Amino acid sequence: MAGKAARPANAIDQTRRMLSLVTYLRERPGARVEDVARAFGISEDELVSDLDVLPMCGTSFRGGDLLDIDTDGEHIWWHNPAALGADAAEPLRLAADEATALLVAARAVATLPGLRESDRQALLRATAKVETAAGEAAGASSRLSVTFESEGGVFADVDRAISERRRLWIRYYSPARDEVTEREIDPIRLVSVGHTYVEAWCRRSEARRTFRLDRVAEIRILDEPSAPPEVELRDLSEGLVQPAAEDPEVVVEVGPAGRWVAEYYPHDSADELPDGGLRIALRTPDPASLRRLALRLGRDGRIVAPRELADSARRAACEALAAYEDVEAAEGAAGGADDRREQGL
Repeated sequence: MAGKAARPANAIDQTRRMLSLVTYLRERPGARVEDVARAFGISEDELVSDLDVLPMCGTSFRGGDLLDIDTDGEHIWWHNPAALGADAAEPLRLAADEATALLVAARAVATLPGLRESDRQALLRATAKVETAAGEAAGASSRLSVTFESEGGVFADVDRAISERRRLWIRYYSPARDEVTEREIDPIRLVSVGHTYVEAWCRRSEARRTFRLDRVAEIRILDEPSAPPEVELRDLSEGLVQPAAEDPEVVVEVGPAGRWVAEYYPHDSADELPDGGLRIALRTPDPASLRRLALRLGRDGRIVAPRELADSARRAACEALAAYEDVEAAEGAAGGADDRREQGL
């Protein structure tokens, strides 16, 4: 089995996958781990992580009838598939807290972007029936709500464009260059690595690019068919960005409040400093993009090497501070003039 660590699961992706996985495994007893992972487009470690969760699920929140699923590392076995069958011996009975949890979850799932309208309507009809049967519990559930962190309409448009094989037009904000550009892209797939991204063939750069959905300022589905060239899908189980060994090295020192940098950026090393901070060595194909990181850190960190990048970041910080002081001075002068007018001077 692959030894790579599974990437963090996104709630939307994992919910959809777990629901589908139950049906898939029930129809394929003894399925091979590698075949199931390939079918769902995930790594084997991600699949095993899902299998660790499924045995905690069942037809009741109180336990006793949980899914009995395990793996020997090569095959997956479901020992009690009849527990979810239509011929199960015991009818489904829900306590008040179970009905409340079910209704809250059903309403939340119904808001997922990209859900087919037919599936959404079926879910809403089922929810209405549970509400009728639940009585007072339904009233309690209506005062609770769960929302999924997502990019709403952007996600739905990308998902639709992929399914209909259509091209997209987007206005996209690039923080590294601090600019908004217009692009036409042929979407390939949606991926979630902390945030949700669309991997696509960009017609502007004529290369494969990855776009973060919450940075899409505007999106339209075009009539042109999507026709990305054949590309080998990358293994994203270790993260979206994996620096190459030949990329330039940058050394950053951060204080205790800046330790998050080591969690957010892939790095070669992170050595402890006496003050509780870290000395972080990382690689990037575009070192200049880290100037924004230095400005964001402020007093909590600084670029140490290479020297020219450190000097550039220092100059950018000084220019930003000077511009801020100019604005404050102008506002102060305007305020003083207003005071003099009020006093009749």
